Amino acid sequence: MPAHIIDGKALSQAVRDQIAKDAAALLARTGIKPGLAAILVGDDPASHLYVKNKQKACEAVGIYVADHRLPASTSQDDLLALIDKVNRDPRIHGILVQLPLPKQIDSQVILNAVLPEKDADGFHPYNMGRLVEGTPIFEACTPRGVIKMIESTGVGIAGRREVVVGRRNIVGKPVALMLLHRHATVTICHSKTKDLPAVCREAEILVVAIGKPRFVTADMVREGAVVVDVGVNRTEDGKFVGDVDFEAVSRKAGWISPVPGGVGPMTIAMLLQNTLESAQRAAEKMKGR
Repeated sequence: MPAHIIDGKALSQAVRDQIAKDAAALLARTGIKPGLAAILVGDDPASHLYVKNKQKACEAVGIYVADHRLPASTSQDDLLALIDKVNRDPRIHGILVQLPLPKQIDSQVILNAVLPEKDADGFHPYNMGRLVEGTPIFEACTPRGVIKMIESTGVGIAGRREVVVGRRNIVGKPVALMLLHRHATVTICHSKTKDLPAVCREAEILVVAIGKPRFVTADMVREGAVVVDVGVNRTEDGKFVGDVDFEAVSRKAGWISPVPGGVGPMTIAMLLQNTLESAQRAAEKMKGR
C-alpha cells in the first residue's frame, strides 16, 4: 500500500490561515501589527526569489514587511549598522537576514548581532542554547516545520525511535533536540556513522537532511515509517528532488513528505508564526508596563 503524503502545502495554508486570524486579532486588541525586517545583500537570484516569496506570504497574513536590499559591495560595518537600526525599531518583531552573504561579511557576526528576541530564524547562539536547555524563545523555522509535519500524521512522537540523518546546525541538530524534548529516543547520523542503512531501518520516524539527491533508498527504511525529506537538490535536467528516493520509499513508508511541496512551504509558515509570536510577546510586555 503506498504511503500517505504529508502535504506541506495544505498544512502550511492551514497554519497561515490561523496566523492571519491571530494577527488581525492582535492588531484590533492592541494596535500592534506584527513586523518583519527582511535583509538581502547582493544579487543572488535564488535569494531574491526566497525573499520575495517570504514577503508575499507575510503580506497575505497581515504582517508588515520592512524590505532592505543592499548591494553586494556592502561592508560588514554597514550591515551591522542596519541590524542595529532594526533591532531598535519597535515596529519590527522579527529579523530575517537572507543567507548566503557576500564573502567580505562574516555571517556568524551578523547573525549574532540580531537581538535574540527578534531572531525569527532561531539561529542566534542564545536561542540555540535555550533550545538545548528546553526553554526556547524561537525554534528554527525548518525544524519547527518538520515537527508540525510529523504531528500532522497522528503518529505520536513520545517514546518512538527516531533517526535524524544530518547534523548541521540549521536542521539536523535542532530537529533532534526538538524531538528529544518531545520524549523521543533520538539517534543522529552523519558521514562517520557505521552501517547507516541498518541505523535508518530502526527508525519509526526518519528525518533526512544531508543534501544528497535520492540518498535514502527503500532498503534503508522501516516498513510503515514516517519519512520527512528536508533535502532540496537540482538534478541535471533541472528538476528538484529530495534526499529520499521518493518513488521507491513511498511504496514502503507509512507517511512521506514530497519534494517540492513538503518542508519548503512549512519553513515559510514557521517564519510567519515566529514573527507573530514575537509581536504577541511584545504586546504582553507593553501591557505589563
